Amino acid sequence: MPFDPASLKYDANGLIPCIAQDHQTGEVLMFAWMNATSLARTLETGNVTYWSRSRQAFWAKGETSGHVQRLVELRLDCDRDCLLALVTQEGPACHTNRRSCFYTALREGEEVEILPPMA
Repeated sequence: MPFDPASLKYDANGLIPCIAQDHQTGEVLMFAWMNATSLARTLETGNVTYWSRSRQAFWAKGETSGHVQRLVELRLDCDRDCLLALVTQEGPACHTNRRSCFYTALREGEEVEILPPMA
């Protein structure tokens, strides 16, 4: 059946959460928001585009850093209120120059950095 972006459940601000995951390793890279237009741009170009709530602007991942995310497959959760983008990540996904934004673990009540910045 054809995909209809209007069938997704966006929040009151017209946004839907999107998790980016490495399509080969399954590593969770980052979380960001999309709206209907950024989703359409992602599907049209194959380069993942998000909506930046802080800047109130589209954010084509890697547009300034060169660390683009190329969409391999987009998945919808059962409630249609969250997206999973399986991607090929070029360079670090995090603005801190780490492979993943999830580089801090809670271990025995302490925050521990588990991923160093990429060289």
